Amino acid sequence: MTTEAVQTDSDRALLPTATPARTRAAVGELLRPQRGLAAAGFGLMVVATAVGLLTQPLLGHIVDVVTERRSPDALTFPVVALAGVAVVQGVTTALGMSLVSRLGETALARLRELFVERALSLPLDRVEKAGSGDLNSRVTRDVSRVADAVRGALPELARSALSIVLTLGALALLDWRFLLAALIAVPVQAHTARWYVRNAVPLYAKERIATGTQQQQLLDTIGGARTVRAYRLQTGHTRRVTERSRAAVELTMSGVRLMLRFYSRLHIAEYLGLSAVLVTGFLLVRDGSASVGTATAAALYFHSLFGPVNTALVLLDDAQSATAGLARLVGVVDEPAPVVAERADDRTTAAGPPSVTLTGVSHAYVPGRPVLHDVDLEIRPKERVALVGTTGAGKTTLAKLVAGLHRPQSGRIDVGGAEPDEAGQLVGLVTQEVHVFAGPLADDLRLARPDAHVEELREALDTVGALGWVEALPEGLDTVVGDGGHRLTADRAQQLALARLLLADPPVVVLDEATAEAGSSGARQLDEAAEQALRGRTALVVAHRLSQAATADRVIVLSDGRVVENGTHAELLTAQGPYATLWHAWSDSRSADAAPDATSPPR
Repeated sequence: MTTEAVQTDSDRALLPTATPARTRAAVGELLRPQRGLAAAGFGLMVVATAVGLLTQPLLGHIVDVVTERRSPDALTFPVVALAGVAVVQGVTTALGMSLVSRLGETALARLRELFVERALSLPLDRVEKAGSGDLNSRVTRDVSRVADAVRGALPELARSALSIVLTLGALALLDWRFLLAALIAVPVQAHTARWYVRNAVPLYAKERIATGTQQQQLLDTIGGARTVRAYRLQTGHTRRVTERSRAAVELTMSGVRLMLRFYSRLHIAEYLGLSAVLVTGFLLVRDGSASVGTATAAALYFHSLFGPVNTALVLLDDAQSATAGLARLVGVVDEPAPVVAERADDRTTAAGPPSVTLTGVSHAYVPGRPVLHDVDLEIRPKERVALVGTTGAGKTTLAKLVAGLHRPQSGRIDVGGAEPDEAGQLVGLVTQEVHVFAGPLADDLRLARPDAHVEELREALDTVGALGWVEALPEGLDTVVGDGGHRLTADRAQQLALARLLLADPPVVVLDEATAEAGSSGARQLDEAAEQALRGRTALVVAHRLSQAATADRVIVLSDGRVVENGTHAELLTAQGPYATLWHAWSDSRSADAAPDATSPPR
């Protein structure tokens, strides 16, 4: 197993988190294409660090010059050399850090692309089970933590590691006994690091989960504010928000306490090591084995380790935090990609639009509360079936199952010999919730077919009756629409959605109240646009207006998740059953709306 799913106390199956081994492997995969950049960056960092290590011997030489009372001219070389070391180290460090940062940003950009690509292809029911707060916290908090680590922690950690290794080597060159004295601090530091990692990894993982749960609770409470107020549920929701928030805060404070204990242990290591080096220097100078300058250089070397060692160990905090976030991102990236079905146009051309068969289909969003019960249904090739029923009958659920957004809990849905796919290759779905993306209108249409030519875009718009108003826009197809651009009315947005459907050209289409947002003035035009979009395709239409059912080849009536009637419009009216009741009620409401107001003056 490369990932592990997490079940919270709220019975939400959170999206998976990658194991440490898989996270390391993923990092290797991201860095592998940038081997040349990595070699250049770290090579420059090695040069910068090695040059910087000349500072301590030069300072030690100055001490020897002073203690031995040599001529002031003897100070010229070490002073000039120190200036040269500073310049060379500064230039090479800047170049090396720049390349390492570029390496990290390149890998991070690729990780973001993979994450977004896979997140957008996640099954809708998988996201709903996890809760949108889980995915939201990964998109925001985890990506931010990893980005901060890549921009700050990674270059600093690389430089610190090189400084530590090369400084210990320099101590050995001065005298191997200085190295042994310095290594007295290592067991304390190593134990501190292991202790911190052992405690920090699970703590930060729990903090991420708690944060995701907190965000989900806030989204549920705020998003359902009207329902919460209507049913007087404020107290319960406030209590749950408080509990989730308190859990997140307590974990954060645990992290703060962990860091304080971490720092206190580091100080002990520093004092032990420095004392050992100073004592060793005193003994070697007394025995004549080393000069005062050499002992000074050794002490300066060890003192210079304070910075990189503390930086490296302190960056463990950022590293562990980023690693926890990275594991959650990789967990989503490793989610199995949806199986892309055979191209829709090939399937349509070879054998015509397929049939759709539902056998014993049942579904429930909450265990024990089924929405659909053993639905059996067949839609013949090129047949247009209208699905009607009262609110809560299960129409939208059935539409989503046929479109492949959900998988039925039991039973089977067969579209031309295959299950419906989430990629929309077999079944195209248009709902009343249409989003117009910010950008040129042509780009919005090309979401359905990226390689579509302008003439193909114009043909699709003309088919759904939208070409006229599109050409009347300030820049035609190049007009910027969506947020910050030209705002489209609800019926025009629906026409764009239908035009995208034509460009995608799926053999089976599901319209879930796709023309419900239009006012009375645009209803007829949208119905005509939908008629054109469905021509020659197998279609399931969730009918908002029963006029759509009247023109369908067949009508299916749902009630409490069960098929209660099945037949043509005329047959069901003759049967005087539930459909006839719905039809007469709808017709009466239209007549009442059309009748003039008796209290208004005549015109």
